[in-house]
This record gives sequence, C-alpha cells and structure tokens, in this order.
Amino acid sequence: MNAPATNSEQAIGVKRTVRDFILRSVAISKLDDDDDLFATGIVNSLFAVTLMTFVEKVFAIEVDVDDLDIANFKSINATAAFVLRKNGRLNG
Repeated sequence: MNAPATNSEQAIGVKRTVRDFILRSVAISKLDDDDDLFATGIVNSLFAVTLMTFVEKVFAIEVDVDDLDIANFKSINATAAFVLRKNGRLNG
C-alpha cells in the first residue's frame, strides 16, 4: 500500500498537470512556475475561463464566485496553491 502523498508531492503533481495543460493550449515552449500568465500575455481572460474549467474538472473542485480572483490563476504556483486550498490540503 502506498503512503499518502505529502503536500509537497501533491503540489508538484498539480503544477505538472497545470503546466502541461497550458503548454498544450498556448504557443509557448517554456513556462516557469512563477511566470505571470496575464502580465506576460501568455493567456487572456478567455483562456482564464478555460483554465478554471480545467481545474474544476481535473481536480474535482468547484470554483466559486468568491474564487474568481486573478490572483488564484496568475501563475502555476498560484493555481497549484488554489487547488490545494480548495482540496483542504494547504492552509491559506
């Protein structure tokens, strides 16, 4: 039986999943965990909706109206932290 994943392992998995999705969806070759997706022009507001829908489906969470803050989705790190908070695995 496998031991439960630590917060760090879970964060790495979430980051990998989100990064892979973004790289498949937009025409860039490299994306760092802290790159501001909106300020750099990597994504636009329409893609933000696509990203939120992806996050809801893949991680089985619901993005509430109160969650519709660009800060929750502005980078891979921000999105991973949001997912872990919504899953109750990270304080914040």
